[in-house]
Amino acid sequence: MKPTTPAAEDYLKTIYAHTEWQPDPITPRVLATRLGIAPSSVTEMVKKLAADGFIAHVPYGPLTLTPAGRIRATAVVRRHRLIETWLVRELGYTWDEVHDEAEVLEHAISDRLLEAIEAHLGHPTADPHGDPIPAADGSSERVPAVLLADAAPGHAGTVLRVSDRDPAVLRALAEAGIGPGSRLAVVDATTVRLPAGELHPLAAEAARAIWLTS
Repeated sequence: MKPTTPAAEDYLKTIYAHTEWQPDPITPRVLATRLGIAPSSVTEMVKKLAADGFIAHVPYGPLTLTPAGRIRATAVVRRHRLIETWLVRELGYTWDEVHDEAEVLEHAISDRLLEAIEAHLGHPTADPHGDPIPAADGSSERVPAVLLADAAPGHAGTVLRVSDRDPAVLRALAEAGIGPGSRLAVVDATTVRLPAGELHPLAAEAARAIWLTS
């Protein structure tokens, strides 16, 4: 398999993560937005990744990972999420602080250190945000889920995952005691009932960041 640069790995990781919790493939425009770079830069990298056999792509169409691309993407995702878990459990980071640190460290630590971290943590299956940590073979298990903003009033479920895209949302949810494992009942698109029975309003961004058991 051809070697990849940290930049290429970021592309593959982002493409993979986009379809973890919803079915629509990512477009080059959305990919550029997620990575915070110019669409022209995305075009050039997409061509290279397609030539190297990591993605399947037709001009102006969505991007999908090939089997080789998925293997490489899950390896990077695994590193990222194990590092996030390690930073929270062992080094006192909060869940809104770990993403940027993991972005740097995922390209720097050795496989041996990663394996030691995983063993020390007891082989966790999910990161602090509830995202599944792929196994060494790239496999991962996800429970059927529904986005809170799309859930019907009266739906009750356990929080499976909270998107880490917005640190401010993570901080607000932490203050409310909401995170993976929390039991919530949906009152409407922006209001939930907490386990103790009180109603809690959610910003629209938070309602679109929480996945519940379906």
